[in-house]
Amino acid sequence: MTGTRTRTRTRIRTRIRTLTRTGARRRAAAAAVLLALVVTTAGPAAAATTTAGRPPAGPVTPVGPVGIWQLDGYGTVLRAESGRLQEYQVTGISCLPGASARRLPGGGSSAAFRYATEDGEVLTVRPGSVRVDGSVGDRATRRLTSLPERCREAQEPGPAADPVATFDVFWQTFAENYPFFAAKGVDWNAVRASHRPRVHAGTTEDELFAVFEEILAPLHDAHVHLSDGADRFFGEVRPGTVMPTLELETRVKAYIQEVALGGRAPQEFAQGRISYADLPDGRGYLRLSGFGGYTGSGDFASESAELDRVLESVFTAERTARLRGLVIDLRINGGGSDELGLRLAARLTDRPYFAYAKRVRNDPADATRFTRPHPLYVQPARGPRYTGPVAVLTGGSTVSAGETFTQALLERPGRTVRIGEPTQGVFSDVLGRSLPNGWELGLPNEQFLTRTGKTFDGPGIPVDVTTPVFTQEEFDAHRDSAFAAALRRLPRA
Repeated sequence: MTGTRTRTRTRIRTRIRTLTRTGARRRAAAAAVLLALVVTTAGPAAAATTTAGRPPAGPVTPVGPVGIWQLDGYGTVLRAESGRLQEYQVTGISCLPGASARRLPGGGSSAAFRYATEDGEVLTVRPGSVRVDGSVGDRATRRLTSLPERCREAQEPGPAADPVATFDVFWQTFAENYPFFAAKGVDWNAVRASHRPRVHAGTTEDELFAVFEEILAPLHDAHVHLSDGADRFFGEVRPGTVMPTLELETRVKAYIQEVALGGRAPQEFAQGRISYADLPDGRGYLRLSGFGGYTGSGDFASESAELDRVLESVFTAERTARLRGLVIDLRINGGGSDELGLRLAARLTDRPYFAYAKRVRNDPADATRFTRPHPLYVQPARGPRYTGPVAVLTGGSTVSAGETFTQALLERPGRTVRIGEPTQGVFSDVLGRSLPNGWELGLPNEQFLTRTGKTFDGPGIPVDVTTPVFTQEEFDAHRDSAFAAALRRLPRA
């Protein structure tokens, strides 16, 4: 749960979707309450670590309807009692109450209990793990005998909080969870030394927000954001890239139809988030502007059902038999659910293969120590599948789940070529945190790994063929170089 409290989530969701189009499931502080519990199983062997002060590892006590658990990593403690699940967001200096969820009727046993938040996020608590509907794996938990002392008198965040205390929790949250300081060239201790003296009891909200903006800007991390739940918002992308917006998506869709598709309107699905067109010479064009946002309700059950319906319409037995090549366009893709990305990948293979690995930072004192990663695989879907050549179009506006889907194709059997520009370079789920003054903070705390342990955080996934992607020069010349390059590399009927 480890994320934003329910009273501000709707406003933050609206703001972030406007800026990033990340969908209902992942990468938005709005959904961070449960998204921060979303976990994939992951990859290369690495030593698991146990942080000092954390309960020792050992046999997991069976989870019942009442109990307290600490997540391995994520700075989170969960308490279940009287049919409710309560989150506590913990650092070495603080404990703040987070979201709560109610127990769902049915499905309960000695092995599993299901809970739902007010936003409709559903999670399952089992012995030693928590899973969110729509996730691709579990987060490990350890049973505690009681709440940590700081959490027993945890106060609800609010505007009366001391600005210095808010600064300290802000700084500590990054210090204990953010994995990329070295990669970003940021000395976090030096940041505290230079900025904390500027904060005092009389610091105004505008002044404090400005200090936080100065601190966060050098990270250039699209999965870092800060919001007061009303008018103030900070979020940025890697220099030289553009975050997907509804306006950009609308412009690009019209441009592709006119320039790449020769004026032919593609089939539209999933509230316009997915489109498909048969191309001349036996090839196909599939565009996805996100891995979510497919339904009005936004819950995972309806989102996944809608995607399955779309994939059944696109990957018919007749079409998969005759297709000579497939263009998958992710150039404007704001992300969403990794699980939905894997469902699409499952339509592109006839045998299982390694997708990626995932691990989480789990030592507050050492940014180089992570949980043990485990492999996650693409499993072939039932029904018709396309296994021929694929050209994947990406760019700096390919974000989050758009990137994990791209990564899930790196070891795809058969020919897959990446064309355009590198992706944005943000893969982790967003860890949503509340600050003492009620502001909402989001940051990454995970890594996605290749089989050899490589990450693409920061620079993004590189392409095989570099072309311009929706530059002004491309628009002025009435040209789509990436699409043209894809056609040149795919076979013709």
